[in-house]
Amino acid sequence: MLRTVTATRYVTPLREGGSLPGLMEADDLGTYVVKFVGAGQGRKVLVAEVVCGELARRLGLPVPELVLAEVDPLLGRSEPDEEVQDLLKASGGLNLGMDFLPGALGFDPLAHTVEPALASRVLWFDALVGNVDRSWRNPNMLMWHRALELIDHGATLVFHHSWARAAAFVERAYDVDDHVLAGQATARDQAHRDLAPRVTEQLLSEVVALIPDVWLEAEPGFPTADDVRQAYVRQLLARVAAAAAWRP
Repeated sequence: MLRTVTATRYVTPLREGGSLPGLMEADDLGTYVVKFVGAGQGRKVLVAEVVCGELARRLGLPVPELVLAEVDPLLGRSEPDEEVQDLLKASGGLNLGMDFLPGALGFDPLAHTVEPALASRVLWFDALVGNVDRSWRNPNMLMWHRALELIDHGATLVFHHSWARAAAFVERAYDVDDHVLAGQATARDQAHRDLAPRVTEQLLSEVVALIPDVWLEAEPGFPTADDVRQAYVRQLLARVAAAAAWRP
């Protein structure tokens, strides 16, 4: 289960993010980068963050802690920025927070290196979930205490934006050439042998169980939130089974 914290103060917007995430303090004295359910990209970005972030963690990849952040829309009253006011007012309830890593540096492919085994596992994982945001232009990785941290998985799982066409994603090839770690990922076969057997129905079921019901309710074509969860499980299991068609 993801921890739930209550946001106590909005610190500052992070305008480099397309969905206007914000830095917030919480009642556990922690500071979190929060993505909001009321942002233009919607709740499915938060679902993707949970599914991919927690799946990556269970596969041994480094991801900062994720939490559910309870936001009171009244927090927006004291914000001078009207865009932030509107965002907070539209985001009452559960949102997605990621532990803020003070002093972390954005990954620079010209300055930082990743050992081949880890680079290959990151590449394999990104191919599995269809991550288009790990490119040279936008690595979405941090270096913290000289160690790699993976962030921002909102642009993954593109199939859930159109479940009627989700089957087409199962064998879709991944653009390896655009991946920031492609040159360092020289242990790709070993990464597949290590990771593919671990992506089981049980593991995926544990991961999707972390998604709050409120982010899954009213999904067209699915009677209940658990039906949506099982659709994610089936989709990703099918993707793993078809790895020969897409894996790096």
